[in-house]
Amino acid sequence: MTTPFPFTAVVGQDDLRLALLLNAVSPSVGGVLVRGEKGTAKSTAVRALTTLLPEVSVVPGCRFSCDPASPDPGCPDGPHEGGGGGASRPARMVELPVGASEDRLVGALDIERALAEGVKAFEPGLLAAAHRGILYVDEVNLLHDHLVDLLLDAAAMGASYVEREGVSVRHAARFLLVGTMNPEEGELRPQLLDRFGLTVEVSASREPEKRVEVVRRRLAYDDDPAGFAARWADEEAAVRQRIVAARELLPSVRLGDGALWQIAATCAAFEVDGMRADIVMARTATALAAWAGRTEVLAEDVRQAALLALPHRRRRNPFDAPGLDEDKLDETLEESSGDDGPDPDGDGGGPGGGGGQPGPDEGPAGDGAGAQLEGGEGEPAPGGAGEQSPAPAAEPFRTKVLSVPGIGEGAAGRRSRARTEHGRTTGARRPQGALTKLHLAATVRAAAPHQRARGRSGRGLVVRRDDLRQATREGREGNLVLFVVDASGSMAARQRMGAVKGAVLSLLLDAYQRRDKVGLVTFRGSAADVALPPTSSVDAAAARLESLPTGGRTPLAAGLLKAHDVLRVERLRDPARRGLVVVVTDGRATGGPEPVALASRAARLFAAEGVASVVVDCESGPVRLGLAGRLAGELGGTAVTLDELRADSIAGLVKDVQRRAA
Repeated sequence: MTTPFPFTAVVGQDDLRLALLLNAVSPSVGGVLVRGEKGTAKSTAVRALTTLLPEVSVVPGCRFSCDPASPDPGCPDGPHEGGGGGASRPARMVELPVGASEDRLVGALDIERALAEGVKAFEPGLLAAAHRGILYVDEVNLLHDHLVDLLLDAAAMGASYVEREGVSVRHAARFLLVGTMNPEEGELRPQLLDRFGLTVEVSASREPEKRVEVVRRRLAYDDDPAGFAARWADEEAAVRQRIVAARELLPSVRLGDGALWQIAATCAAFEVDGMRADIVMARTATALAAWAGRTEVLAEDVRQAALLALPHRRRRNPFDAPGLDEDKLDETLEESSGDDGPDPDGDGGGPGGGGGQPGPDEGPAGDGAGAQLEGGEGEPAPGGAGEQSPAPAAEPFRTKVLSVPGIGEGAAGRRSRARTEHGRTTGARRPQGALTKLHLAATVRAAAPHQRARGRSGRGLVVRRDDLRQATREGREGNLVLFVVDASGSMAARQRMGAVKGAVLSLLLDAYQRRDKVGLVTFRGSAADVALPPTSSVDAAAARLESLPTGGRTPLAAGLLKAHDVLRVERLRDPARRGLVVVVTDGRATGGPEPVALASRAARLFAAEGVASVVVDCESGPVRLGLAGRLAGELGGTAVTLDELRADSIAGLVKDVQRRAA
């Protein structure tokens, strides 16, 4: 077994260390989400925490780690008698791989024994192993939706339920949830994000002295892990003892009315949703006082608790960067200090007076709201080579559902129809590998003709492995949504480009909610560029879109060919994920030799390969050439205008009805 890296030897990352230690003192804080760039010791620090946790007392032989002082009355290995003797073991840290199956997480039933013998032969999963310990998910933002749903249920109820065709098992599952993620690879679902009590942002130090010390300690550990751990043993023991002392002191810590009022005022000022933030802040402030050896919660504890508990809860949409305005926090705490009751002036410092989300700490969203789109900037001629400064995006809106036709087999998501592990049952087949979803009726039909030959006597059904049938299910998959955006002079009128960016931003928001990968190709001047390779991070795509310059000719063919190349490479990396190409253009082609003919040939490549495509027609003005509609026909896709893209568009509804009627 590899010697763990000592927790006290982790250089820097003070907020991360504090957040983990507070959860060690008070597990009711609710876990930690660690966000940061790659190579910042996120996983190292989390794994090192287990050596500091006190041992737990368990019922001997119980696979579900029941507490002998208060055993779970519904434990599958029970019943256990309360108050009996227990065995001590180190606290566990169980790692959940992002590619784990549902049965690996919650456990599995032996379906064959359940049908033939009527017994609940249950093999516990990772949730059972993590009970009264730590459940660690590296790259938690890449976790599949069906696993996220199971985690949410277990975290909310403190128990895990396993159900297979009427046979059910329940066991306790209370654990400390710790996740690490790189925001560049995509954000976390809001429901799971809110389940983490605290969040911290980590980044590599820019100070050469600290970077040298990091390298020195890492090399020393690699050369002699046991010797390196021994050198830090005394400090580890001191921290472990401090955790034990803080746990003992925790019940004596007093959270006064003044501190409670500061907590409530802070949560109201930052407009967090629900009441979980208030509760987490209260528990965190209490743990901070116990960690400091005090029995009274002070204003400094409330402030530190806010910095750890609120940043991920104040995000109003997926494109808002997490964070907290510390000046506003200090102002709120000062206004509410010493108050034990309602303050008639307390509401004014919170939402900022106007009720809107943009505050003094916000960037492009606030700038876009006040920008003047009219301003005498005319649209440059199609052949112009000038470049304009980036136009701010218009307000995003809810878009129509764009999907890939047919049935795929890609990763679970919410966009296009697909054969998945979850969804409605559509049929049955022989299982390939482990049986995960039993089709009971098909299994009984397969076993029924052979009962006499198998010597059946009695009421039980004699079932063999060959009789088992796997249910085939139809659900939804995530796709690769590749945006091909015209940034040329023909689209560069500032007001129109703002509307175009708003539409693409709306589609990006839709892609985030439907768990798609996204990519961004832009074309202008004489070439096309991959502004963002396919990724799960729609935040990165939104940032690239915000700074997108415009101007120059319209090399439509180059944009289509670049998009075709991106799709080809992605098929090699992820063959099961189907692509949806969204071309945002007015359909003009002015760049390169024979631009129109070349664009037509490029478009037919997509049609020949059956790539799903949608053209968002951005043409405006009283005279319209209909070039975008012609391009959609050559792509083998459909065309929608900016107005029709809106989910609540009357024109879009009418067009849908007409299309169905035809």
